[in-house]
Amino acid sequence: MTKTNKITCLFLDIGNVLLTDGWDHHARKRAALEFNLELTEQEKRHHLVFETFEEGKLTLDDYLKIVIFYKKRPFTPSVFRRFMFAQSLPHPEMIELIRHVKIQHGLKIAVVSNEACELNAYRIKKYKLNEFVDFFISSCFVHIRKPDAEIFQLALDTAQVRAEHVMYIDDQPLFIEIAKEFGIAGICHTDYQSTLTQLTACGLNLGEGTPNGNP
Repeated sequence: MTKTNKITCLFLDIGNVLLTDGWDHHARKRAALEFNLELTEQEKRHHLVFETFEEGKLTLDDYLKIVIFYKKRPFTPSVFRRFMFAQSLPHPEMIELIRHVKIQHGLKIAVVSNEACELNAYRIKKYKLNEFVDFFISSCFVHIRKPDAEIFQLALDTAQVRAEHVMYIDDQPLFIEIAKEFGIAGICHTDYQSTLTQLTACGLNLGEGTPNGNP
């Protein structure tokens, strides 16, 4: 890594990087078991509206009316909402790693993620992501979602950095490929240790005190 293309900004996904996915098929399957729902019908309805939901054009209440409460249920929307929110859990090592690398190298940190408004707000507040993330290019805020390439251009414009100074961490190879078309280097996140190793290899050695790391 030369000085001319030194990394000054990280773009990050949230789901499966900093936290578990907010409302993926595993969480929906757990909901079906917990609330005795017909999973096939639930999934059919979910897939008809989830893009609109993640683009911030459908509220959580409206989503639930379409996907769950289209008929009378023996439980309330508030009970189901609490279950949904409880599916979000942190990956503490990754959160601490990003905190360290931001401080160590004075990086700008931006989230580029597909998330619905209410879940996104809950996850940011619950796990204090705004303490180290400088800005959020969340699909629900900008009304476009990955894999739309426009979201990466918007992130670059907002960060006011050149693409060659950005490293993008996501668990989806397709999104990394799309970002690469802008000249953004990427790390396909699979686990803490491999991401730590790749950050170190691109010049972001973290020094002493890095959790579980010896770069």
